[in-house]
Order: sequence, then C-alpha cells, then structure tokens
Amino acid sequence: MENRFAVIIGLDVGKTAHHGCALDATGHKLFDKPLPQDETQLRELFTSLQERGEVLMVVDQPNTIGALPIAVARDTGCAVAYLPGLAMRKAADLYPGRSKTDARDAFIIADTARTMPHTLRQVDHDNEVLSALKVLAGFDEDLAHETTRALNRIRSLLTQIHPALERVFPGGTLSTDLVLELLEKFGGPTGFTSAGRGRVLRFARSHSRRDPSALVEKIFTALSEQTVTVPATAAVELVIPRVAGQVKELKAQRATVAHEVEAMLEDFPLASVLMSMPGIGIKTAAQILLAIGDGTGFETAGHLAAYAGIAPITRRSGTSIRGEFPARSGNKRLKNALFYSAWVASNHDPISKAYYDRKRAEGKRHNAAVICLARRRCNVIFAMLRNGTYYQPPTAPTPEPTALAA
Repeated sequence: MENRFAVIIGLDVGKTAHHGCALDATGHKLFDKPLPQDETQLRELFTSLQERGEVLMVVDQPNTIGALPIAVARDTGCAVAYLPGLAMRKAADLYPGRSKTDARDAFIIADTARTMPHTLRQVDHDNEVLSALKVLAGFDEDLAHETTRALNRIRSLLTQIHPALERVFPGGTLSTDLVLELLEKFGGPTGFTSAGRGRVLRFARSHSRRDPSALVEKIFTALSEQTVTVPATAAVELVIPRVAGQVKELKAQRATVAHEVEAMLEDFPLASVLMSMPGIGIKTAAQILLAIGDGTGFETAGHLAAYAGIAPITRRSGTSIRGEFPARSGNKRLKNALFYSAWVASNHDPISKAYYDRKRAEGKRHNAAVICLARRRCNVIFAMLRNGTYYQPPTAPTPEPTALAA
C-alpha cells in the first residue's frame, strides 16, 4: 500500500476501549490517548485529524471489535487498512523494550504503517455479502468444533463400556446419519442386545437408502466379543442418545448455514467467477473470498501465493543452495482451499490431471505435485479476480512457476 497520507493513526482495538496513536509523515505524535468504543468520539478524532490532510486509519483486528472504528473511519472519508498479526509481532521486535501495553502497540501499528506500508492489508470494502459471509463462516466453524467435540464424546463413551463396538464405527462412519439414528434409538450394547438383530435391522432399513445389513452384522458380531458388563454402562447408555441427538442437530444447523451461504453467493459476481474454474465449488469459493476478498490487496500472483503459503522457499547459505522447500507459514484457510481445489481438479479436469501426472513423473510426491498445481492455478485465480473474467482453458502452454522439491 502506497504511503501518501499526511496522518496515520494506529488503533489497538479492544472490547470496550481502544488506544489511538496518530503520527504525521515525519513520525511526530499528534495524538496518543485511549478512546472509548463510541461512534461520537471516534468521529470527532478522525474529523479533527483530517484538517491536516488525508488520513489512514490502521487496526490490528479488522473484524468484530474493530468493525465500528473501521465503519466510522470510512464514513468520515478516511482510508482504512489493517496490520496482520504476524507482521505486527515481527515489527514489534524492531522497537526497544519488551513491555506489552496498548499505547506501545498502537504506536507500533502507526509507525509500521508509516515506514513499512507494504506490510499492510486492505480491509474489504464494506461489501454486505462479504461481511455477512464472515459471520456465517465463523458460526459454521463454531458448529464444526462443537460437532467434533460431541463425536469425540460418543467415541470415548463407547470405548469405555464396549471397545469392540466402538471399532465398528471407524473414522467418519460415526458421524453418518444412520449410525447417529441407531445410537439415538438404542443407546449402546445393552440397547442393541435387548432389541435383537431383527428389530435393529428393520429400524436401520427404515432410516437408510442403502442396505444396512453389513453394518448391523458388524454391530452384533462386535457385541458377541464381550460378555461382561462394564460398570456405569446403564448411565453411559442414557448419555449416548442425547449426545447423538446433539450431533444430528448440529449437522442440521450446518446444512442450513451452507444453504444460506449458497443463496448469498448466488448474486455475488466474484463467486461465480471463481466457481467457473474446475475444482472450485461453493464452499471453496467462500473460503477463498473470506481470505482475500476481491484480491485487490495483492500486487501480483506471486504475492498472493506467498500469502497463501504455497510459494516455494529457497534455502541458501553462502555459496551452498540446499534447494527449495514448501513454506510452513501462510493463511491456513486459503492454503487449504487452494490445495483442496487443486486436488479435486487433478482428479476431474484433464488439463490439471495431465499437469499433476507430469509432476509425479518428475519424481515429486503426491502433496508436492498438488502444491505445484495449486501454485500454477493461483496465477489463473489472481487474473480472474483482477479482471472479473470467467475461467478459460489454456490454449497455449502456461509458464510454470518455480517448482517445489519432491
């Protein structure tokens, strides 16, 4: 981001109050005081600073507690940006002292924005779709964590009273609709045994489109492997149906959120642009948009790849070059979205599959080959977002980015 501003104010945001530090172009302090989370006082400050020229307001947290200052700054005509957490921590090491105070943090934010404007990221323009998408995505993440905790609870309870039965539901099998229905209805080993194989099979058939005979057979085979009843089995079988019901409700809420996200993105132009590319569906498009917005915060595709953590890093010491290795840093959400979409494309898109197979033939392992493909696709995604154009299959060889070591 170009530093053309007469005043830069760094805001260390908080739940009930912020600390603001305003600097002029030479680094002289113009303001250094706490501020309440209040529109009137924020507006007064921004307006008074604008008397000196164009103002840039920088925060360390653009979402939730930083949303009001950003909205007020924009409404008064100030430019806004944010300093990512990693850049903030690295910049803090350049300043004397190790104290952690709001005043020091606000000064570091403002001075870093003044002296190192390239570290800043643009805050998405107050696009209603992106703002709402962030809220829904955050809620969906919370639901996902709650679902995982509840499933782990069921697995722990089954392991406690009947390990053989727990092994019938490996991996994601435990979260399937049929298994949850069975656990909610029968509870556990005692409930299955009391109901009998025939009744359990009839119930399973009424709640599944596929033939559940194999699953029911595995359940009763596992039940026959343990003859003793572990203490507290009765209490556990009271808890399991309730937790299974919770998982069903959480899954239903996540499905509702997914439909709301899909409906929200239907009329969002950049979503349809992204989804025109093989391997990118509604959820992946949402994750990419949440991570980078419209992509205008990145000068080149290389900057975008570095931010995602899919650009290779060369390790060099003196005259020795040890090679190129995948980055360990980067935006995890964006990296996962780009990796997953590249993997899907390598299975279903002929052009992507050919590129993946070529990298595998060069001796690269699966993950390295997918990362190479993701990096190549990053160039295309950047161009699509910048120009607002739909995906067009390449008609000529595309220059390959620097490849990862196998």
